[in-house]
Amino acid sequence: MKFGFIVFVLVAATSVAAGTLTIRDADTIVIDGTPVRLNGADAPELQTRAGKSARRWMVNFLAGKSVSCDLNGERTYDRWVGVCYADGQDIGAAVIAAGHTLDCMRYSDGRYKHLETPAARARLHRARYC
Repeated sequence: MKFGFIVFVLVAATSVAAGTLTIRDADTIVIDGTPVRLNGADAPELQTRAGKSARRWMVNFLAGKSVSCDLNGERTYDRWVGVCYADGQDIGAAVIAAGHTLDCMRYSDGRYKHLETPAARARLHRARYC
């Protein structure tokens, strides 16, 4: 007799709060070893001057702040996807408003579009998937 097992995995939205925080780049942070992709932020690649500047801004912005994320259960590469907050302020919104990233409408449904700066639109290249 053969037995089959069916495993159901419930992916629920969850939250994480920072004990240790590392900034990979302007759209990925690592909280206690959990990589989190900022949902809706399209940052320049780290190998570019704009990417390095954006990461530096993110490091300074998050310094000394309490960071938490609401994960939506999705993954991209090794990262969970979510909206993260620094002392209650949406980090994705802040980095876009500061002119270091663009809105990725495919994932944000345009919630950050109004925050894009004209200088960022002229200087940064939007990822094709956005």
